[in-house]
Amino acid sequence: MNLDYSEKEEAFRAEVRAFLRDKLPAALAAKVRDRRRLEREDFLQWQRILHAQGWGASAWPQSFGGPGWGAVERNIFDEECSRAHAPVQVSFGVKMVAPVIMQFGSPEQQQQHLPGIIGGTTWWCQGYSEPGAGSDLASLRTSAVRDGDDYIVNGQKMWTTMAHHADWIFCLVRTDREARKQEGISFLLIDMKTPGITVRPIWLMDGEREVNEVFFDNVRVPVANRIGEENKGWTYAKYLLGHERTISSGVGWSKVTLSRLKQLARRQPGDDGRPLIEDARFRDRIAQAELELMALDATVLKIVAQEGRAMAPGPEASILKFKGTQLQQQLTELLMTATGAYALPYLPGVRTGDVPDDALEAGLESADYTWTAMYFNYRKTTIYGGSDEVQRTIIAKHILGL
Repeated sequence: MNLDYSEKEEAFRAEVRAFLRDKLPAALAAKVRDRRRLEREDFLQWQRILHAQGWGASAWPQSFGGPGWGAVERNIFDEECSRAHAPVQVSFGVKMVAPVIMQFGSPEQQQQHLPGIIGGTTWWCQGYSEPGAGSDLASLRTSAVRDGDDYIVNGQKMWTTMAHHADWIFCLVRTDREARKQEGISFLLIDMKTPGITVRPIWLMDGEREVNEVFFDNVRVPVANRIGEENKGWTYAKYLLGHERTISSGVGWSKVTLSRLKQLARRQPGDDGRPLIEDARFRDRIAQAELELMALDATVLKIVAQEGRAMAPGPEASILKFKGTQLQQQLTELLMTATGAYALPYLPGVRTGDVPDDALEAGLESADYTWTAMYFNYRKTTIYGGSDEVQRTIIAKHILGL
C-alpha cells in the first residue's frame, strides 16, 4: 500500500482545510479546543453545517446522500477536523445505526430515519449494555414480548451515552428466552418519547453527565420498528460493532493530543529542572507512542480501504479498537505526567470556560487543566465496544486461527 498522498488527495486536503476555515464557527472550535462542555445544539449545529456542504456522512454512499469518498478521503477529512478542533460527529446515528438501517432496514425505515440523521435533526443513542451484560452482551435480559402489532418492552439499559439528549434509541432486546443466547435477540428502533421510558443520570468523577440508565416499563414499540427478522438481531449487532470498533481507533484525536504532549514536554520542567523532553526515559515514551500512532494510522487506512470490498469491517476492526484505545490511555497518562503538579487540582469551571486567571501558570492553557478528568474518563475506552479481553479473543480466533 502506497502511504504517500497523491496530488489529488492533497488537493482534497486543501479543500477540507478551506471549508473548516470558512465554515467552522470560531466559538464552537474554541469550546472543543479548550475541552469545554458541548451541548446538544453544538453537535447538531455542526452536523447541519456538514450536511449543507454535502459532507454530513463521510462514509455513506452517494445513493443515501453521502459524498462517495474512499478510505483515504475519509481519513484526511477526520484528521483535518481534529486538527481544526471541530466537534466529533455523534457516532450513534451517522456511523453506527445508519449503516445497519442502510444494509438491513426496510425502504420505509430508511426514508423515515436517514434524512434526520444526516441532516442533524435527530439524535440517537445506543441501548446495548445492561447490568450483568456488558462484555458478555449476549446475556442481555431486556425483553420484548409480541402483542399484536407491537412489542411490549421491559428492562434496563446501562451506560447509555447521551441518552438525555436522544430522540431515538436502537436497542437489543430478547424476543425468545428459549433459544440460545445469541439466537433469541432482536434489534428495535425506539422513540425516546414513548410512554414508559425513564432516563436517569450516572454522574461521573468529573461532575459530567455523559452516561445514563434507561428503564423500559411496558413500553409499546411497533413491530414495524424492528430491523430485519425477529431473533436475528445478533447478526445486525455484530455488523454495527464492526463500525463502532473502527471508529474507536481515534487516530485524529491522538495526533492532535500527541502534538500538545510534545509542546508541554518542551516547556514543562522535570525533577531536575530541565524540560521533560530532555529526559531520555520520558522522550522514549513519547517516541514509542508516536511510532505506535504511525503504525495505527497505516493500519486504519489498510483496513478501512477493505470496507469498500466487503459489506462491513471484518475482525480486523478489533485490532484498531484494541490498539487505538490503548494508545489514547497512554497519551492521557503522559499528558498527566507532563502537566505535573498542575494536573492535581480539579477545577470544575474548566468545562464551562470559567477558569481563574491565576490558574493559568507556567504557560499552561485552560484545557491543560482537564487532563486529570480526561485521564479518568478514558479508562472506559478499553471497555466500551467490547473490552480488551474480547478483542484479544476475536483476534486470536478469527485472524490468527488459534
